Amino acid sequence: MKCTARLSQRTLCLLLILTATKLCAQAGPPFQTDDPTPVDLGHYEAYVFGTADGTPVEMDSTGPAFEFNWGAIPNIQLHAIFPFGVAAPLNHPVYAPAGSGPTTFGVTDMELGIKYGFIKQTRHRPQIGSFTMFEIPTGNYSRGLGIGKVWYKLPLWAEKEFGPWSLVGGMGYTVVPQTDYSNFLYGGFLAKRELSKKLELAAEVFSHGAEGAAAPQSQASTLIDAGGYYHFNSPGLQLLFAYGHSVAGQTENYAYLGLFKTWGKDRDTKDKAAGDALQSTQPHKN
Repeated sequence: MKCTARLSQRTLCLLLILTATKLCAQAGPPFQTDDPTPVDLGHYEAYVFGTADGTPVEMDSTGPAFEFNWGAIPNIQLHAIFPFGVAAPLNHPVYAPAGSGPTTFGVTDMELGIKYGFIKQTRHRPQIGSFTMFEIPTGNYSRGLGIGKVWYKLPLWAEKEFGPWSLVGGMGYTVVPQTDYSNFLYGGFLAKRELSKKLELAAEVFSHGAEGAAAPQSQASTLIDAGGYYHFNSPGLQLLFAYGHSVAGQTENYAYLGLFKTWGKDRDTKDKAAGDALQSTQPHKN
């Protein structure tokens, strides 16, 4: 286990070095690697989605879940997720007493967040920002549907675009002040390419530390995920999909499927006297 932890820490450090020096574009759903670019001012994003994340300890599924993002002020995005979910312990005797009990369904912990893009992307400089998240204990802790206390995600992300290519990466630290849960590092690096106006494909390497004896991810794991975005004819409407499997550490599977919609108006700041707002001609990219 010590070797696995060292491998995870070295992987995270390597990811941070790569993203800080020269690389990194917009990610987020359906991937685990996120991005530092807030939603444009006066614009909105909405997701309806489901996820699955399982280990030999437990299979946790989310769905239906609803995500909403709002470009509230320049360079700042407000974020919320309201999820229903399933906790399905696999009752494997090797992991007892963890992963034991009945399958349950209900509201899980709600997520609130603030994304702040404090360094803007230029021709020679990546976008850099934070995406602080607060996990609110709306789920039933005794039924395995939540942590029972407020917990936090504190990441930094960087991104850069090169023609049809988008590169994004970074790392963060999760704080979980609950018995039998651990604080842990996580990080990822993602490459995405636009193949056509309708289809974008991407792949990521994502790693996290051990999350505690009570968590399904009781040991560190590194995954490779692949997926993409299909743009429908309706402006701003996309299908998001991804699947991944661990390549080091604890066995883990990850999957995401959802619908995404963005909308909003761009204000013409060059002519304040006119005061007119133009409908955005380009949907916010993932």
